[in-house]
Amino acid sequence: MAEANNQEDPKVNESPEDQDKVSTPEELETIKAQLQEADEARSALEQAMAEKDARLADLDAALSEAKSQSEASATELASVKEARDQAVTKYLGMAKATNPQVPEDMISGETIEEIDASVEKGKGLVSAVKKTLESETAAAKVPAGAPTRGETTEGMSNKEMIAAGLRQKGGS
Repeated sequence: MAEANNQEDPKVNESPEDQDKVSTPEELETIKAQLQEADEARSALEQAMAEKDARLADLDAALSEAKSQSEASATELASVKEARDQAVTKYLGMAKATNPQVPEDMISGETIEEIDASVEKGKGLVSAVKKTLESETAAAKVPAGAPTRGETTEGMSNKEMIAAGLRQKGGS
């Protein structure tokens, strides 16, 4: 702004001999006003710079605090993950111990939910195998009320029981 005023004011571009002349009071008032404007502009700039510097310092402090909290959170997260892994390992061992009917190699998982799912799957398989074995056993059983497969030994003396046994074996 001062440059614009210097270019417009023909007296500012006068030669050094002309500048030694005494200025009129109006010219002095104009120069004082320009100086005051320049001082006010400089003060405003200095204040803006000071505010900017304070804001930068606040932001640097906030950034440092955020970095510190982030590092603390990362450490805490690692600790929590380690504790979770230990808990899952213990839970896996307990699941195997409390479900002896399920083969141990069927119980596995990286999370509690996965372990529970493998236990349920193992229980389902064990149940299916039991049902199959029970149906096979039931098919092999002799139905109630079926005739006996040999002579009854009830009421026989020892001598009669021996003789009955020999007859079954094909002896005399």
